[in-house]
Amino acid sequence: MKYKRILTIQDISCVGQCSITVALPILSACGLETCILPTALLSTHTGGFGKPAVVHFDASLEEIRRHWQQCGIAFDGILVGYLGSVGAVETAGEILNTMLAPGGIAVVDPAMADHGKLYAGFDEAYVHAMKKLCNQAQVILPNITEAALLSGAAYQEHWSEAEQEQLLSGFLQECVVLTGATSGEEETGVLLRQGGKFLRYSHRRISQNFHGTGDIFAACFTGARMQGKDAFAAAKLAADFTCRCIEDTVQSPAHWYGVKFEPNLPMLMKLLEEESDGNI
Repeated sequence: MKYKRILTIQDISCVGQCSITVALPILSACGLETCILPTALLSTHTGGFGKPAVVHFDASLEEIRRHWQQCGIAFDGILVGYLGSVGAVETAGEILNTMLAPGGIAVVDPAMADHGKLYAGFDEAYVHAMKKLCNQAQVILPNITEAALLSGAAYQEHWSEAEQEQLLSGFLQECVVLTGATSGEEETGVLLRQGGKFLRYSHRRISQNFHGTGDIFAACFTGARMQGKDAFAAAKLAADFTCRCIEDTVQSPAHWYGVKFEPNLPMLMKLLEEESDGNI
């Protein structure tokens, strides 16, 4: 595998297995030099631990970007996850504009909504800023709710396969990967649109929901893509890896706060060592 440098921009939740604490080990396991830009520090994630202690880094983000630029630092890939403020979104946009190496890949997971609702603390100004950021990326990884918000489509509880494809048709990015793309009551998966081509990969639906699954998918997809897997192969690998981690976690009811992905990192590394499928 080629040795490349990637930057991931998102928050640090100190406890809870999400955001940077997921992205850093997974991207490193993909054989990438992984750099981080934390947008905020939370004592825990926001699901189930009560109100966390939070420190925002908005005031320092642009100073960090300028220092990197002065040092001539560039990144072969940039993965953007949960940002938390309009200011952080704008700085992420400046980084994509100024610090992505020629031929590099920018992946944005517009982590801002689910189940038809924006996350707490977000508003239309945040959605507008995220739209601009997504337009700078080659690849975006929205769920159904986020895709509807970004496209201006009305959210609905159930989407047919044809409606899911229609939802992605208006995006201008080279590649859009829709997560949580249902294809029946017993299945879920991903729908990839690249150019005018749609590819779907489905797997068994697991009824339990866990924090951090989107972060696992995004990091695994990006790592695989940067190591030569084509977009569909990377999405399939990421979906399989995420599903395997969830299945293992279901066996540990006390581990309700996150996904036990760490024991499966050797499996991920083995999958990535397989011959690359090339690009589509």
